Amino acid sequence: MKNLLFILFAASTIMFGACGKGQTQRTNTNLTATEFAEKTHELSGSPVLDVRTPDEYSKGHLQGATNIDWNGNDFQKQVAALDKSKPVFIYCLSGGRSSAAANQMRSEGFKEVYELSGGIMKWRAANLPETTNSSASGGMSKQQFDALTNSNKMVLVDFYADWCAPCKKMKPYLDEISNTMADRLVLVRINADDNQQLCKELNIDGLPVLQLYKNKKLTWTNTGYIAKEDVLKQVQ
Repeated sequence: MKNLLFILFAASTIMFGACGKGQTQRTNTNLTATEFAEKTHELSGSPVLDVRTPDEYSKGHLQGATNIDWNGNDFQKQVAALDKSKPVFIYCLSGGRSSAAANQMRSEGFKEVYELSGGIMKWRAANLPETTNSSASGGMSKQQFDALTNSNKMVLVDFYADWCAPCKKMKPYLDEISNTMADRLVLVRINADDNQQLCKELNIDGLPVLQLYKNKKLTWTNTGYIAKEDVLKQVQ
């Protein structure tokens, strides 16, 4: 009898644990570029929101995406017109703005918001298709870039974007380093959104990115925010 009770207890414990796991399992809503592409195809007809500025949007965006500027005055008004019970896809340049927008939308009752992890930069790095509203050129060529780094001085390249918060935070001290070390260092700032093809060729798929060239060779690179003192260690 005791053995039977033990078996029944063990079985119920296993079943309860399995149910518990099933109840806490959540759908992954932070998707890689490939997953994002597959999911938008699977849920075709669902709105895709590009939450960058209109200028960024015009230089390249996902096919069929609607531009609703996260920092615009009417973001909430435009989003409120969407059906909260249906899936929504969202992206920006590198993921920061879309993450903030997605979290706000979820707090306002949207049930299924899918984010493009790493933003359109990861999309471009994966060679996925996009469209443009602009006839603007592709920006700096690789040959032009190589000419800039072909210097007898150290060349510190700063890949940035206007809406990248860490980029903005780093700019003042990078300018300061450039001014105080002008005799032996050149600072080159490259707007990633204006130089999409170059970033793709150089495998720049996140921001900010610093590259240091010494004697015309790449000797150091860093992705993400980095403090001034850590950069100074590299340029001595």
